[in-house]
Amino acid sequence: MAEQMNELGFYGLAGHSTSPRDLVGEVRTGEALGLGSVFLSERFNVKDAAVLSGAAGACTESMGVATGATNHNTRHPLVTATFATTMHRLTGGRFALGLGRGFDALWGAIGLSPVTMAQLDDFVGLMRRLWRGEMILGHEGPAGSYPYLHQDAGFDEDIPVMMCALGGRTLEFAGRVMDGVVLHTFFSDQALADSVAAVRRGAEAAGRDPDAVRIWSVLATVGDHLDEELRLRKLVGRLCTYFQGYGDLLVSVNGWDPAVLEAFRADAVVGSISGAIDAVATTEQLEHLATLIPDEWLAASATGAPEQCAARVLTQFDLGATDVILHGATPTELEPVLAAYREARPAGRFSGRAANPGRPL
Repeated sequence: MAEQMNELGFYGLAGHSTSPRDLVGEVRTGEALGLGSVFLSERFNVKDAAVLSGAAGACTESMGVATGATNHNTRHPLVTATFATTMHRLTGGRFALGLGRGFDALWGAIGLSPVTMAQLDDFVGLMRRLWRGEMILGHEGPAGSYPYLHQDAGFDEDIPVMMCALGGRTLEFAGRVMDGVVLHTFFSDQALADSVAAVRRGAEAAGRDPDAVRIWSVLATVGDHLDEELRLRKLVGRLCTYFQGYGDLLVSVNGWDPAVLEAFRADAVVGSISGAIDAVATTEQLEHLATLIPDEWLAASATGAPEQCAARVLTQFDLGATDVILHGATPTELEPVLAAYREARPAGRFSGRAANPGRPL
């Protein structure tokens, strides 16, 4: 078992997956290689965050586990609170509840209302009160109307809450309210620095220690040791999938040219792909899509030899991130990068960091 590097995490079942059991091997391998945390995203197919969190917690002994992210509006507050307290005790305090706003178009399509920051603020307050053992009667707030909410009067659970966020206003909100923040893949250096500043501003405005909030950069890590088709899918395919869902926001955050995104959307090949591009596009389609994306956009990632990838990871800390999620690759695929990073890792820089990815510094 390698020394655990709690400043590093990875996404379990990154992207599209039809085999949730693969997570068992991923977390065991990740823990053996020294990765500090596993983050679990959610899709409405075979990626239920609660089920995956339980599996990850049961199959590990020291690794942090976080949802990254689930949504507050898809479960009753009492169900989410129970999920979190169960995970907290199952893992001995290694779990963090990560939330996100999701996408208005999806919520409308399935009959749910758009998520607001006022709702999230109210919801997080409810969670923290329930985890302290409070009985909540007659709650009326942005998160909903609840005549009675209660778990256990004996509870006094310290469960970190995190926020997955892109835009500046949401990041400031996260700095005010949350214990940790997860950024987004394909952030330019300037976007990362600006995002860190927004989180810090929010924390300062709330009278909190801005340096205590965990800020996770999410860095697509796709080294040259992987085969070319896989690299294409993990870089071009993944970025194009983001463009399908919320391209305008990602382009705006990075200060990229929106005309490039418009041309991408108007492309006949893009229009012919039904489903998430990283899951269903052919190699030929991905090769074509690569011609539509500026090299500068794809450069917001860690590529090249393992040593180059490791150096790129270290730049994330120099830009203000406190931690880094190595995204888009399994622990097995990350093994050469982790070995190179361990060689370059500054001695003592991350000593004393908690494995729980939301635990404040």
